[in-house]
Amino acid sequence: MTDLTRQHTDLDPADTEWIHALVSDWQLLADLSFADLVLWVPLTRRRPHRSEGPAPLEGWVAVAQIRPTTGPTAYTDDLVGRVVEPGGRGLIDVAWTEQRICREGDPEWGSGIPVREEAIPVRRGDRILGVIQRSTNLSSARTPSHLELTYLQSASDLAKMINEGRFPFRGEEPNLARSPRVGDGLIRVDEDGRVLYASPNAQSAYRRMGLATDLEGTLLGDTTARLMSTPVDDSLAVVAGGRAPRETEVEANGAIVQLRAIPLIVDGGRTGALVLLRDVTELRWRDRALMSKDATIREIHHRVKNNLQTVAALLRLQARRLRVPEGREALEEAVRRVGSIAIVHETLSHTPDELVDFDDIADRVMAMAGEVSAPETRVRPTRIGGFGVLPSMIATPLAMVLAELLQNALEHGLANRSGSLDVVVTRGEKRLNVLVADDGTGLPADFDADSTASLGLQIVRTLIVGELGGVIDLRPRSGGGTEVVLDIPLDQGPRTSPPG
Repeated sequence: MTDLTRQHTDLDPADTEWIHALVSDWQLLADLSFADLVLWVPLTRRRPHRSEGPAPLEGWVAVAQIRPTTGPTAYTDDLVGRVVEPGGRGLIDVAWTEQRICREGDPEWGSGIPVREEAIPVRRGDRILGVIQRSTNLSSARTPSHLELTYLQSASDLAKMINEGRFPFRGEEPNLARSPRVGDGLIRVDEDGRVLYASPNAQSAYRRMGLATDLEGTLLGDTTARLMSTPVDDSLAVVAGGRAPRETEVEANGAIVQLRAIPLIVDGGRTGALVLLRDVTELRWRDRALMSKDATIREIHHRVKNNLQTVAALLRLQARRLRVPEGREALEEAVRRVGSIAIVHETLSHTPDELVDFDDIADRVMAMAGEVSAPETRVRPTRIGGFGVLPSMIATPLAMVLAELLQNALEHGLANRSGSLDVVVTRGEKRLNVLVADDGTGLPADFDADSTASLGLQIVRTLIVGELGGVIDLRPRSGGGTEVVLDIPLDQGPRTSPPG
């Protein structure tokens, strides 16, 4: 719709925002009207002030269309993007020129079915931005029920509000993706909040909340407050009374019902309100179950982190008691490996899902690895680029790999000497490239990465190639030193065995 308005009209950003707000909520009008809605915007280059009268029309462009969920459609074709000349939609021209709601006396039969046409000007402030074509399929016309009469009366009031510039509501942004719809349940109240009509679905929702009598004739706010099992919120009186366009949820008798109020303000006065409601009991119980599950998972990560830290502390104590240098070094390496895994679990314990910001983890692993270098020649690893958010199935092995590569560079290539150690990260849409480079002594002349006995490099190869399905390349650095390149796919799936 934004592209169409930019291409064919001169609507300013505020006008476009108003139309977006209308279209995001006009399913309500379509369902109440049992009719298709098409929004036509004029192809004009200058929009005069209201006192100047309407500008000459150059034509119309359809920028949005919606079909009802409560009745048959009048148009099977998609009209969005269609451009028509002036006079091609006569009723729309009249509504635009006279700035009023227009309705044809006799139905049209152009498509082989009887269709009643209406045109509703869309006003914002003192200007008409476009016209809604409301088309009702009359092929299944019959004597309307009480529910249908209430729907149609409510649709008429809503159409008048659009023509008067009172709908959509300014400053109100309901959660329209999950808000109640007309078919979920509808209650019409008068200006005092007394129920004039409640649809069968609305009555059933209140039955589940424990109401034994009918809703009609009762004050909706008082009735709802008496049923509630939780303290009454101030928003309840506002929503149930229809005094403001808001949403709230009420819980009673084990049922949870979502309410949304749409005040009806016609001819400058409040005539009542529509209250849409939806039984969301199952949805909320599922949400609570998911929240409980997420909390349990986070608690597990927290306990795993604590256990790993305990293991690291025990290994550190054992290392201090050893008098054999090789054994002490092996235990200290184990402490660092356990610590890198603990960092990932600590991060996961603070997130609601299995995704972590790996930049923070990488910085902590790099700081921990920097402690390996001698104090007099302290080398501080530097990160260039960002890892971004990674799933835990990548983050855990990658943290261990990063710790191993940094430790190897500091203990061998940069042992007892100053220098630089960089971690360069390049993240694409589907792959992650990591370069760990130092300017140390470099690799031995007879070094063979495939046959090396280094436990650290064996761990790196196992994790990158076997677990993550990536590629590792260890090679001399131009100008001296060593660099290791990791190429890791980001679309990780379950692996039963290493590739190849």
